[in-house]
Amino acid sequence: MLSKSKYCAFVQCPKNLWLGVHKPELAEEDSSKESRMEEGNRIGDLAMQIFGDYVEVTALKPDGRLDLSKMISDTKALMDKKTPVICEASFSYNGDYCAVDILKREGDGYAIYEVKSATSEKEVYITDIAYQNYVLTHAGVNVTGSYLVRINNKYVFDGELKLDELFTIVNVSDDVADAIESVEENVREANLVLSEKVEPALDLSMGCNKPYKCAFWKYCSRHLPSPSVFDLYGSELHFDKKLTYYKNGICSFDQLSREKKIESKKICALQISHEINDFPAHINKEGIKEFLSTLWYPLYFLDFETMQTVIPEFVGTKPYAQIPFQYSLHYIENEGGELHHKEFLAESGEDPLRKISESLCENIPENACVIVFNQTFECGRLGELASYFPDLSEHLLKIRENIRDLLVPFRKGYYYNRRMHGSFSIKSVLPAIFPDDPS
Repeated sequence: MLSKSKYCAFVQCPKNLWLGVHKPELAEEDSSKESRMEEGNRIGDLAMQIFGDYVEVTALKPDGRLDLSKMISDTKALMDKKTPVICEASFSYNGDYCAVDILKREGDGYAIYEVKSATSEKEVYITDIAYQNYVLTHAGVNVTGSYLVRINNKYVFDGELKLDELFTIVNVSDDVADAIESVEENVREANLVLSEKVEPALDLSMGCNKPYKCAFWKYCSRHLPSPSVFDLYGSELHFDKKLTYYKNGICSFDQLSREKKIESKKICALQISHEINDFPAHINKEGIKEFLSTLWYPLYFLDFETMQTVIPEFVGTKPYAQIPFQYSLHYIENEGGELHHKEFLAESGEDPLRKISESLCENIPENACVIVFNQTFECGRLGELASYFPDLSEHLLKIRENIRDLLVPFRKGYYYNRRMHGSFSIKSVLPAIFPDDPS
């Protein structure tokens, strides 16, 4: 059967659909997929309640797989009874299947409500709902409207979860009406692709990266030289520009080194020249001196660990808030002084925000120079903590004001070596500078 997820995979790239069905083992492992699915299931379960009483038709076979036939027949029986709200309502037309998150009776028909854990509308969601609309309409359902149920990122948790505030319902009927015009042809082509025994002969395209990075990128790009244009520093050369070079037959670093436009991309040019010439580390001493001149003693080196949930758990927080529950703090009081260490770790299950804020104020003096790697993250967390606790805000904001970012000399190209591979994350920079240090 074609399903809504398979249909969306086809719209992204027909080869993505074929590989997902015929060679799923080629997909790259996604370490966060399971946790995202768990969060999505939690959101889905909560959203079922937004219209009050409902009937869910999810049914499983003895082996744990969905019993689609039973779900389809149960949905029909409930609709015959004019059931107001049916969740996971299931339909099939010519073998093409979909389950509607929430099907709500409206007058002489039903409206589709698609639930997403995102905080904004995306084109792929319209694609998803348009396919559902197509299947339901051809299965004889009078579809009265199409809606997206998404997370309201302005919602502030006050201790009692309010579903009418956590979720935002968006009428996307007009957008779906435009998108549905192409569904029938897409469905026909998607089913043809699925019936083929040989994978589609499709080259790299924007579908490799949009709306999501394809899980089969490594497989489909195996013909590329290593490194290739797609390994260049992404902030200077976006995927669409890389794809244009590739389509024009300019792919290897040697080929790219002859391109005038690349010379204006400072980091990309460094990356290419160091790779093809095996240059030693590039060190801009004046640039590094300039950065070091912005630092002072005492030096405090701060790193947060956070957790993030879609559904807020602590009073005053919003969906997707980054909740700091731990920090590590090294510090040197004066030049040539000893390196000391302090730390904080919250108790599991407790709201950590007040205690970690107090600990930061206790352990970091207002006059300290605070070193972080990628200050956007730490500055964001400190600003949020300051907003939660006005009595601590002056100290917390002073810490934020005194932050200096160790990422700067790397991102500005003051230091570069080929082992960094065009990346300035700490996981790339540190091993590149100390390749023989296993720790």
